[in-house]
Parts: sequence; structure tokens; C-alpha cells
Amino acid sequence: MKPIALIAGLAAAVLPVQDMPRPDKLEQHVWLQQLVGEWTATSEATMGPGAEPMRLESTETARSLDGLWIVAEGSASFDGKPFTSILTLGYDPNKKAFVGTWVDTMQTHMWTYSGTLDEAKRVLTLATEGPSFEDPSKTCKFRDVIEIKGPDQKTLTSSMQNQDGTWNTFMRADYRRKKK
Repeated sequence: MKPIALIAGLAAAVLPVQDMPRPDKLEQHVWLQQLVGEWTATSEATMGPGAEPMRLESTETARSLDGLWIVAEGSASFDGKPFTSILTLGYDPNKKAFVGTWVDTMQTHMWTYSGTLDEAKRVLTLATEGPSFEDPSKTCKFRDVIEIKGPDQKTLTSSMQNQDGTWNTFMRADYRRKKK
């Protein structure tokens, strides 16, 4: 048995569920809640030098897990094939960082995020590492940036660090909250 599962099992045996302490919701957890909702997105991605930009329309449904986490499921059609993604985001006060993951139906790599919020509390920058577009047997640094443009508008940009240390933005998605 894994140590965490053992500890959780022991805690559950000792403490009734109603007596287990609940984590405090911090301002970072509250910030994440503005991402909850139904969204539509228009995206443009360029996957290599000289390649034609690909454009696609997608949807995202993001829900809250008790105000501590958000889970967002995206869906689109990519070259006529269905595409699904799952994003998780939360804040870990021990790491003093936003944390999360990304998985999708077009790759086997699980992206693991660590991020920070800018002083204006509008831009969340998530750092990760993953397979290089140039050589998938090697990894490189990536960053996804979520910027809040207004209560019903956000953008996501994805960038990859080049070998010379510069950053190349290869994807941008403009999101609008669906009206009820």
C-alpha cells in the first residue's frame, strides 16, 4: 500500500469523516472560481516554422470541487476527429504555488503545472515540462498563461522555450462565457 493511501486509511479509521479538518480556502482558491462555467473558445495554433495556422472552435465546462479545485473538460473536433482534454487547477499553500495537470486524447504525456499569479491578479502563468516538438525523445520547458480579460472573457496562450532560451508562442485561445 502506498504511504499516502495508508495514512488516509488510518485517518478515516480514527476520525469520523465529519470530524476531519477541512482546508481553509485562500484568496488563490477564490481566484480560481472565476474560471468555473460554460465557455466557448476560438483557437489558433501553429505547430512548426512555416506551417499554416490551424483554427478550431471548442467548448469547455469547468466545475468547482468544493471551492479548492477546478476541473475543466474541453472538447473540439481536430482534423475531423473528436478531441477531449481535462485540466485540473488548485493552489497548494505548502508549495506556495498553483498546481495542476493537463491530459488530452491526442497524447500520452500528462502535463504537471506549477504556477504563479501576477500582482494585478489577472494573469496565471503555469510552468511545465514536456516532449519537444523538434525531438519528442527530449523534453523542454513550456508555459501556459491564463489571462482574465473580464468576467466573461479569458485567453490562454501556450509557449515553448527554444534551445536559445527564447519563447515561441504556438497557440492562443480566446474564451467567452456562454450566456444562460
